Amino acid sequence: MKWTAADLTLEQKVGQMFICGFNALTPDEHAKILIEQYQVGGVCYFRRNVKTLPQLAELSESLQELASGSQKIPLLISIDQEGGMVARIDHEGISRIPGNMALGAASSEEDSYKVAQIGARELRSLGVNMNFAPCLDVNNNSRNPVIGVRSFAEDPKVVAALGTAAIKGYQEEGVSATAKHFPGHGDTSVDSHLGRASVPHDIERLRSVELYPFTQAIKDGVDAIMTAHVSFPAIEPSDLPATLSRSVLTGLLREEMGFEGLIVTDCLEMHAISKEYGIPEGAIRAIEAGADCVLVSHRLSEQTAAITAVIEAVKSGRLSMDLIDAAVERILALKERNAKLVEDLPVYPIGEVTDETQQYLADLAGRGITLVKDEGQQLPLQPEKAIAVIWPELLQATQVDEAWSKSYTLGDALKSYGVQADDLRVGTDMSDEEVEQAVKAAEGYKQIVVATYTSESRLPAGQQKLVSKLAELQDVSLVVVATRNPYDLNDLPSIPTYLCSYENTPYYMNAVAGALIGRVTPGGQLPVSISEAYPMGWSANQDYVNN
Repeated sequence: MKWTAADLTLEQKVGQMFICGFNALTPDEHAKILIEQYQVGGVCYFRRNVKTLPQLAELSESLQELASGSQKIPLLISIDQEGGMVARIDHEGISRIPGNMALGAASSEEDSYKVAQIGARELRSLGVNMNFAPCLDVNNNSRNPVIGVRSFAEDPKVVAALGTAAIKGYQEEGVSATAKHFPGHGDTSVDSHLGRASVPHDIERLRSVELYPFTQAIKDGVDAIMTAHVSFPAIEPSDLPATLSRSVLTGLLREEMGFEGLIVTDCLEMHAISKEYGIPEGAIRAIEAGADCVLVSHRLSEQTAAITAVIEAVKSGRLSMDLIDAAVERILALKERNAKLVEDLPVYPIGEVTDETQQYLADLAGRGITLVKDEGQQLPLQPEKAIAVIWPELLQATQVDEAWSKSYTLGDALKSYGVQADDLRVGTDMSDEEVEQAVKAAEGYKQIVVATYTSESRLPAGQQKLVSKLAELQDVSLVVVATRNPYDLNDLPSIPTYLCSYENTPYYMNAVAGALIGRVTPGGQLPVSISEAYPMGWSANQDYVNN
């Protein structure tokens, strides 16, 4: 069926322009109000919506049934399933596909494409038809608190090549890719969940770095682009964030760069918008600027207030009906195109990860693990001797990570190789007393591996102190593995042996464990520069092979 804006009332048109979240495993009253009364065009899943894969597939089907009974137009069902450390679904039966920086370390367009295919097939089996991925941010700021390993690399050409390969993989399998965060969130030092970030570079620099991957994605037909709540003075002198800037969304993205797909806002509940403008006003301004879809992820009161505000803005003449109609036509065209595409694609079973896929992802992890330095030639460790593993657990939520403990540790991975490995679990933010306790627990071991974990801009002070004190122990082989941020080395310059895994997911912990005992050759190269001594493309794995 072909849907057109002319067939819809004003309320239905505005509803189509909103993507909203709710906190339930089944269609609760919140979801029913959004779909039946406000006739929203899409929903967004978070971890709160997932208990099991069959449950999620049933939720998707139920939501689509609600939509078919109200506006007769299917929903965009979206999610942030970037891979690696940003995975709303990591439940039994889902492939833990790697994140962008791990793929950047492996540096293969074929792998980026294949990983996106795997992810898309699984998402489609669960009823998800839009992924808020991949990030096309160029991470050239080592103190960036929110992008980091969500970026493929610091080189815009690498980001473009791997990003467009991922987009192709998603969209060929019937899942709309959403390139983000336009015009680029990589060179910022503020998390826009918490406040306003700014990228101060001139337009020529922006075109050659930040905008380059998006230019290539547009050429390759990306379905959607998500905006950043970041200011770009060279494009928008008034200091408006890109999400609310007509100069950015219409002047630059639509007119200059020629993008014809959907412009989707990042969530308006983020503080960069909600604290400065309010969500209803933010929704009006985003649509004025050129956004097609407005994302409001959490609170029903804010969602309904924003939808109502946009309807009133059209009635008052502040927002033109032509602007609304153009956005709705783009939304309907994408829904129709994807519906036709999916008709010809095979149906994949829910929750079945083949042995072939598991082996591929395991091998890919080995190709991404990066040995940065091993000055004392401590690797491989001696597998017949006990290894103490300092394992930091994520005990508090960040704006990107979920508040849950990783159940599979590096110690578990070493044990899978038959090694005696003892996990000494610590928090990511340690007090001086906790540092002393951890050092005392590690005394007596001759081989100690510290897994560092940085979720924000730099390695927490407690982890720095712990590594420094462990380095003072005599006759000990001390190895540091950065299980997220590769820049941790800058806070630990005297450590002789350092590896990067870019994430602490099971495939990557297994690959690290293998590298530690000589069973896996770490095949990755740094996708970012840690320092002048360790630039992008660096790897010490040749020395490892020759040990």
